[in-house]
Amino acid sequence: MSNLTLYHAAPSRSSIVHWMLEEVGEPYDLNLMSLKKGDNRAADYLKVNPMGKVPALRHGDTVITEAAAICCYLADAFPQAKLNVPIGDPRRGPYLKWLFFGPSCVEPAMMDHMFPRKDTPPRAALGYGDYDTVLDVLSEAVRGGPYLMGEQFTAADVVIGSGLRFGMMFKGLPERPEFLAYTSRVTERPAAKRATQKDQELLAAAAG
Repeated sequence: MSNLTLYHAAPSRSSIVHWMLEEVGEPYDLNLMSLKKGDNRAADYLKVNPMGKVPALRHGDTVITEAAAICCYLADAFPQAKLNVPIGDPRRGPYLKWLFFGPSCVEPAMMDHMFPRKDTPPRAALGYGDYDTVLDVLSEAVRGGPYLMGEQFTAADVVIGSGLRFGMMFKGLPERPEFLAYTSRVTERPAAKRATQKDQELLAAAAG
């Protein structure tokens, strides 16, 4: 039994962490959850994550929830994978910015775009400002490349790459050339391919 266990449903936000675990390269176990059957709302799981959402990661006696936080934790817990920017390095500020830009700006902007409100809230009321600005800031970030932190692939690329791939797949984000080029680079990584293949196998097994 591994010291790392991911509470996982494929496909879902926990697929972000699944990819991250493959990048880390440490042994891990999957505790498979069926969202359709309501496993995430069962009493036992609510003790793990009271939000009733996936992912959740157990590392020894520590439980971490929220995909970007888990990716940040794993990158720091296993520095040998070189997926973080360490404390003391001035690049850590921009690294953390991009790591949390996904859940705080990209995802809410995309969801509001896909599921518009009856009344549009004022720009100042939204943490992400507005949809077009999010897209333009992200375009500029991924255009330089090859990764968000230049030559170093980090946990931030797992989070942003997953968000872009999901967003374009479900038409929540436009297929800008720079988005397509960036997601192509990051999802060609062996770890991303392994995680995707495993999720496809899990889906097939559940369907069968």
